[in-house]
Amino acid sequence: MLKNIPGILSPQLLKILMEMGHGDELVVADGNFPSASIAQRLVRLDGHGCPTVLEAILKLFPLDIYVDKPVALMQVVEGDNVETPIWDRYRKIIKASGEKFDDFDMVERFAFYERAKKAYAVVATSEPALYANIILKKGIIVP
Repeated sequence: MLKNIPGILSPQLLKILMEMGHGDELVVADGNFPSASIAQRLVRLDGHGCPTVLEAILKLFPLDIYVDKPVALMQVVEGDNVETPIWDRYRKIIKASGEKFDDFDMVERFAFYERAKKAYAVVATSEPALYANIILKKGIIVP
């Protein structure tokens, strides 16, 4: 056991977060996302939702301050009548983390999948909300 590490973060996920470098991306995926077929490295956090996982990750993970939008969401497909209140939760979690954040990068569905294929890792959750997938771009720790 370690002190001050959120218990939801598995040893495998901690290792991946440590391995990642500046500019690498991490996907936190909802339960509908094709995580296993897309991921270069897959971490399963079954039984947990995206907001809880996001909050825990941001306790350790710096966002990239050298890009305009270090956090990306999957844009709702035109014609889908879907509410996305989870995005407001994400906004609050990110702002509460103290990381620099203005707004989300909204990425078209298939472009999101292509970007996720290039991500360093995908964290698969059991999040039931639709369009709850989120990409985080890793930043640096400034001494």
